[in-house]
Amino acid sequence: MIVGEPKRVAILGGSRIPFARAHTAYARVGNQAMLTAAFRGLVDRFDLHGVRLDEVAAGAVMKHSRDFNLCRESVLGCGLSPETPGLDLQRACGTALEAAILVGNKIALGQIDAGMAGGSDTISDIPIVYPDAYQQILLESFRGRSAGDRMKPWLKLRPGHFKPVLPGVNEPRTGLSMGASTELTAKAWGITREDQDQLAFESHQKAAAAYDEGFYTDLITPFEGLSEDNNMRRDTSLERLAKLKPVFDRSAAGTMTAANSTPLTDGAAAVLLASEDWARERQIPVQAYLRYGKAAAVDFAGRDRDGLLMAPAFAVSRMLADAGLTLQDFDIYEIHEAFAAQVLATLKAWESAEFCRDRLGRETPLGSIDRSKLNIKGGSLAMGHPFAATGARVLANAAKLLAERGEGRALISVCTAGGMGVTAILEAA
Repeated sequence: MIVGEPKRVAILGGSRIPFARAHTAYARVGNQAMLTAAFRGLVDRFDLHGVRLDEVAAGAVMKHSRDFNLCRESVLGCGLSPETPGLDLQRACGTALEAAILVGNKIALGQIDAGMAGGSDTISDIPIVYPDAYQQILLESFRGRSAGDRMKPWLKLRPGHFKPVLPGVNEPRTGLSMGASTELTAKAWGITREDQDQLAFESHQKAAAAYDEGFYTDLITPFEGLSEDNNMRRDTSLERLAKLKPVFDRSAAGTMTAANSTPLTDGAAAVLLASEDWARERQIPVQAYLRYGKAAAVDFAGRDRDGLLMAPAFAVSRMLADAGLTLQDFDIYEIHEAFAAQVLATLKAWESAEFCRDRLGRETPLGSIDRSKLNIKGGSLAMGHPFAATGARVLANAAKLLAERGEGRALISVCTAGGMGVTAILEAA
């Protein structure tokens, strides 16, 4: 039985490889190589070579069956002691943040002293599958006891069996892509094309400035010839963004473009978490503390449905109630920019008296945030979004920002496929 107060969960730092647009720099690199590189960045930075950690948790959304033990295999290749266990998990785009919360909870309970959390995703190395009918022929042949039994199923083979079924990111419940679903949210909340382009423009400008000032120097592990995210556009402008055509609703009513939506991205990221005692013994400074975590889900396919990516609005509300805080009690807001429209709709929902009353059960609106505190070193629109890795990226960003400030709180929010959201609160050390 665990007795006593929970231990404080220290975030010691993060490491990620540069994020790359799909089918570019990492076209021939898979999840294991990317996740191993992100882990190795932490091992090198904090001199963990040969060290046995108590837990490493990570996952991927798009992965091959060969990656069934992805995290453990990546641990074995990163320089940690082979006695370090690895755990695979997945909560869509919230995977890495959920992994950090899971590791953090074990530290808080005193079950472990230190661990890593992260995620990896690739669009360039996705599994290509064939129709179920072809699968059944293969399995029937495999089960055959005689040569004749094994040959007979192949008489059913037809040309159509060789037509590959490419994996998609459409929601099984609605058949809609994430972008098409968010376009509906943009219309429901009256989110304009101009506001979306403005957020995208600011994301690129902030990311470029952060690289130039050296903010990412100790967060990035160069990989496959990249030293910074190759989706980032230093020379973009609002005029250029305005010329792009909508991609999810091609009519005049469409507002979402390739620029105000995250690109398909390859990449991996990880963070190191520990108890204060473990960090002190190794003389590793604490950047921030992970104080709260919350997940929520919405009925995006039901009769009175909420938008697919609106679950963070609910998760944040409930987490603030747990913490006894208001939406304005933060110095940093790291909100994952899956789409500019999703971020803007969430902010608008928190400002809405009707939404906060009817959907969040609050007597008054959560209110507005200071936009100058939002994604101040850039966001997913500029850097890209490897699904399972983004949570570790934003966690590492927020922890470093708090360490530089020496005080304050950070609010983290990540929307996910399946109508879910994962959120967290960090406090400065």
